[in-house]
Amino acid sequence: MAETFRAIIADKQDGKTVASIREIGLADLPDEDVLVDVAYSTINYKDGLAVSGAAPICQVTPLTCGIDLAGTVVESRDPAFKPGDRVLVNGYGLSERHHGGYSQKQRLKGEWLVRVPEGMSLEETMAIGTAGYTSMLCVLALQDAGVTPDQGPVLVTGAAGGVGSIAVSLLAGLGYEVHASTGRIDEAGPFLRDLGARQLVPRDELSRDCKPLERETWAGVVDTVGDKTLATAIAQTRYEGTVAACGLAGGMKLPTTVMPFILRGVTLRGVDSVMASQQRRQRAWDALAEHLDREQLKSIYEVVPLDAVPGLASDIIAGTVRGRIVVDVNA
Repeated sequence: MAETFRAIIADKQDGKTVASIREIGLADLPDEDVLVDVAYSTINYKDGLAVSGAAPICQVTPLTCGIDLAGTVVESRDPAFKPGDRVLVNGYGLSERHHGGYSQKQRLKGEWLVRVPEGMSLEETMAIGTAGYTSMLCVLALQDAGVTPDQGPVLVTGAAGGVGSIAVSLLAGLGYEVHASTGRIDEAGPFLRDLGARQLVPRDELSRDCKPLERETWAGVVDTVGDKTLATAIAQTRYEGTVAACGLAGGMKLPTTVMPFILRGVTLRGVDSVMASQQRRQRAWDALAEHLDREQLKSIYEVVPLDAVPGLASDIIAGTVRGRIVVDVNA
């Protein structure tokens, strides 16, 4: 076992959070039950905020960044896991209150670990990552609410991003008529159509001041944007339709009224991936293993080395990253 290894550590410098790649050792890891040899992580919007210091994501410092990881168990004091087990972790406060996945090795609580589904590679799990896992939670929320493909089109906002692109792929594969909203129609249009989007919706058509009620259009919505985009989507949702909201890339406000809820019976369903129960996590990952098109997944992501993360952190905040990025922490 190497004496030192690389990690991206966030620390305070002159009152600001600054992340950098450092050499650390096992003694620098937390005293948790399971030591994992990390193979891959990802870059999510929250990772971009943490690594760039654009928002106070890291609540304690110094802290290893990275809200996702996948790897192989090396040592375990938890009887549920043994050396050689393939595991993944999403959320649970990694990169916020607990050391995360941008490290070649990490110690973690056994209760956080999810077993990698049979037949799925470690690279694929991180191509899916929190983004894809969140997408699946949103799709399950629509299904649990009774939204079926025969009820009408389903809208996905922020469709060119990590959560949105996998949501488009999942919903299209399940037979829904998917309308994908993006601010990059010319660039992302062919990509989204290849994923199964039937129609493309320019971002500006949604990110505006809307009326309390607009023409009933969507049987269901997966929203990753928030703010005016979410408000407009709610105003356009059909009678007893469901909106699954999971993101705030466009802002955290919600400038709407009670009208869609009391006159159309619209359901706004919040989706949280960070502290979801193990039962919900396992259900989502089993569903991903069953329904996600693996060949199509290959077109959604690229693999980059750990050194590329600081530069890409700013790109993902700026909205210039398309699809998913897998981080090979050992490259």
